[in-house]
Amino acid sequence: MSELNSQLEYKTLIQDIGEVLEKGRKEAYKTINNILVKTYWQIGEKVIKFEQKGKITAEYWTELLDKLAKDLKFQFGKWFSRRNVLDMRRFYVAYPKWQTVSAELSWSHYVQLIAIDDKLARNFYEKQCIKEKWSIREIKRQKKSMLFERIALSKDKKWVLEMAEKWQIIEKAKDIIKEPYILEFLGIPESHRYSEKELEQKIIDNLQSFLLELGKGFTFVKRQFRISFREKHFYVDLVFYHRILKCFVLIDLKINEVNRYRYRTNEYVS
Repeated sequence: MSELNSQLEYKTLIQDIGEVLEKGRKEAYKTINNILVKTYWQIGEKVIKFEQKGKITAEYWTELLDKLAKDLKFQFGKWFSRRNVLDMRRFYVAYPKWQTVSAELSWSHYVQLIAIDDKLARNFYEKQCIKEKWSIREIKRQKKSMLFERIALSKDKKWVLEMAEKWQIIEKAKDIIKEPYILEFLGIPESHRYSEKELEQKIIDNLQSFLLELGKGFTFVKRQFRISFREKHFYVDLVFYHRILKCFVLIDLKINEVNRYRYRTNEYVS
C-alpha cells in the first residue's frame, strides 16, 4: 500500500468514526429526551388522578399546586417549580394517551404546544414541528406570526405554508452555536495545565474532528488572523466561514474568564 493511499484511508477512517460518534450522540440525546418526556407525562398523570380521586375543587387545587411544588422542590430539586409542575399537569391533560406523544419532539417543544388552548391549532403546530423539524425558536416565531390563523383565513393555504417555510431563518448567529462543545479528541488530560497557544495547536492538529464537532456549514479559513479596530491590532486565533449564514465566524480561545466587549456593527473593521 502506497503512503498516499495509506493517508487517504486513514483520513477516511477518522471521518467514518466521526460520523458514527455523531450518530451515537444524536441517538443518546433522543433516548434521554424520550425518557424525560415520558417521566413528565407520568408525573402529570399522577397529579390528575390524585385530583380526580379526591374530587378537588378549583380553589383547593391552587393551594395543592403551591404545596406540591414546594414539597417536590425540597425533596427533588429546584426543577419542580410551580410553573413546571403545572406544565406537567397540562401536558397530561392535552395528551391523555401516551401513544399520541411523538418521540420526535422535546419537552421544550411540548411546553410550547400545551400553551395553545385550541386543540386544532395545537395539532397543526405539532404536525408542522415534526414535518419541518422546527426548533424551539422557530415554533415560537410561527406562533407569534399567527401562522395557523393566517392559513385558516387564507384562500390559498398552500401559498401561506410555502411562505412560512421560506421565512424559516437563523435569526441570530447564536443559533448555530452548540453548548457545550465536546473536545475529548484533543487528548489533553484534565489535570494538564495547558496554554491557549497549545490549545490552538491541538485544534489545528485535529482540525477534521473539530469541524465535525462544530457542525454543518463550517469551513476553515485561517489561524492567527490580524484585524484592526480603531488603530489597534488584534489577532483572532481561528477563522471559519459559515456557508449557511454566509459570514465569517471568529474564534478567540480563552482558558480563563473573559471580558465581553460590544462594538457598533456599522464600524469599519479592516
